[in-house]
Amino acid sequence: MTTPRHGTGPYASPPCLAHELDPADVMRWRKAERERLIAARLATPSELRRRWSAQIAHALAGAIGEVAGLTVSAYSPFRGEPVLHDLLKSIQARGGRTALPVVLAPGQPLLFRAWSPGDPTERGVWSIPVPSVRAAVVVPDVVIAPVVGFDPACFRLGYGGGFFDRTLAAFAKRPRVFGVGYSQAAIATIHPQPHDIPMGAIVTECGVLGPSLTR
Repeated sequence: MTTPRHGTGPYASPPCLAHELDPADVMRWRKAERERLIAARLATPSELRRRWSAQIAHALAGAIGEVAGLTVSAYSPFRGEPVLHDLLKSIQARGGRTALPVVLAPGQPLLFRAWSPGDPTERGVWSIPVPSVRAAVVVPDVVIAPVVGFDPACFRLGYGGGFFDRTLAAFAKRPRVFGVGYSQAAIATIHPQPHDIPMGAIVTECGVLGPSLTR
C-alpha cells in the first residue's frame, strides 16, 4: 500500500515553534487546536464521514493483515469519529477477537474488555458505550486509537486525558498501534512532550502514513 499525501492544505501551527513552547503553552495550544479540529470534523457531512469510514476500514484491514488468533481493540465512535463496526465483524469472521477500551479512573491506564458488535454495553466516561463489567479482560495484540489530530511523525493529539499514552507505556509488550482519523486532522506537529508516544501508523481515508507498519 502506498503512503499518501496527508494534510495538503496549510497547517495550523509551524513545527519550528516546538522548542519555544513550555508545557503550559503546549497545553493551551492543544486545547484550542483540539476544539478547532473537533468542530471541523463535526461540520463534515455525515454521508461523507460514512464514506471515509469505509475507506479507513479497508486501509486498516490491509495494514493489520492476518488477524486469526489475534485480539484487536478498537473504540466506540465519539463526536464524529470513524465508525469501524463492519471492520470488527470482518475481524471476527476471519478468526480474530475484538475488544474495546475502558476508562477506569483519571490518571490510570485503560483496561481492555472483550466485545463484539451486538454485545451489550454500559455507559462509561463521557457516556461512551463500553463492554459490560461481566466481559472478559483481555490484552490486545493490536490497538486502534482514534485521533483528534496527528502529525507526520505519527504523534496523536487526543482528548487530553493522556489515557492512551499512559496505557502504551504500561504494556509489558507493546501491541501494534494504529491511529485513525480523517485526513483533515493532519497538522504540522502536536508539539510532542516527553510522555507522548507515537502511533505505529496513522490511517485515514487517503491510506496509511507511518514510519513503521509493524511497530
